[in-house]
Amino acid sequence: MKFIDKLGLPFLLLSDDQGEVCGLYDVLKPKKMFGKEYIGIERSTFIINKDGDIAKIFRKVKIKDHVEEVLGFIKKELS
Repeated sequence: MKFIDKLGLPFLLLSDDQGEVCGLYDVLKPKKMFGKEYIGIERSTFIINKDGDIAKIFRKVKIKDHVEEVLGFIKKELS
């Protein structure tokens, strides 16, 4: 809650230490670092509409320009 309060977030954050939600959203993927393989989270963004349906999935997200891409989709498709 300190993090939420510090940033003034108007929503709750999910903690998924058992990987249940990650499994549902299929974001646990094999990765490699320094020649070693491991299972990690594929950075993804899910746009969920007001009916609770997934309207858009962005996979393998790169930070640069991603906010603009997401906002563009929301303004165009969900307005």
